Amino acid sequence: MEKNPKLSIVIPAYKEEKAIYHTIDEILKSHDILDYDYEVIVVVDGSPDKTAEEARRHHSSKVKVYEYSPNHGKGYALKFGTEKAKGDIITFTDAGGDFDPRQFDKCVRLMEIFDADFVIGSKRHPASKVNYPFIRKIYSWCYQKMIRILFGLNITDTQTGLKFLKREVAKDVMPRLQVKRFAFDLEMLVIAWELGYRRIFEAPVEMNFNATGVGAGNFKVIKNMFVDTLAVFYRAKVLNYYKKFKKTGE
Repeated sequence: MEKNPKLSIVIPAYKEEKAIYHTIDEILKSHDILDYDYEVIVVVDGSPDKTAEEARRHHSSKVKVYEYSPNHGKGYALKFGTEKAKGDIITFTDAGGDFDPRQFDKCVRLMEIFDADFVIGSKRHPASKVNYPFIRKIYSWCYQKMIRILFGLNITDTQTGLKFLKREVAKDVMPRLQVKRFAFDLEMLVIAWELGYRRIFEAPVEMNFNATGVGAGNFKVIKNMFVDTLAVFYRAKVLNYYKKFKKTGE
């Protein structure tokens, strides 16, 4: 019987035809020296360009590319990728190559050392090296203050797109995920917290902002983030939805 890989790297991708090949290439180059097995799962979320074609230019057995249409949002893509993942640890990373994949192994080691439920990258960690626009820093700081007030999460950065979690935690958390586009990172952590997965550790990241992707920064995105965040609050604190939610077969 084939043994499951230790790490599944899930990459949701939308309009990333210029970056996805390089992103996968960097992962393969940096992980070939590891002493454990891994897989790369690219989920092309209804992208109208050649993102899937570019991803499939890699013929490595470690790379699996899935695509569907229409576009459903990053949260949906993460749920889809989690269902396909076979690794003992699952990580989500950005298709634009914002993160140096050589730091992935450090997060896996932290997962093992602390028996963590989550290890999440934090731009505010004292050891982080980040390069992204000042206006995004302001938005991020204000948003995290609001998160602390609404949810009491003792986390400095919920939105950095680098997260590692145990497979059993992912299988428990991801089916409960309702947000498909804007506040999915937050909802994932809120669900974990509500279900009692409190062993969440933050790790430093090395990050170079990739401006070619579809991301935050305009008023419409900020507005939608705010609306989705309030919806997460309503489900978690008013409806108690995440604890009451029953998965298929339960």
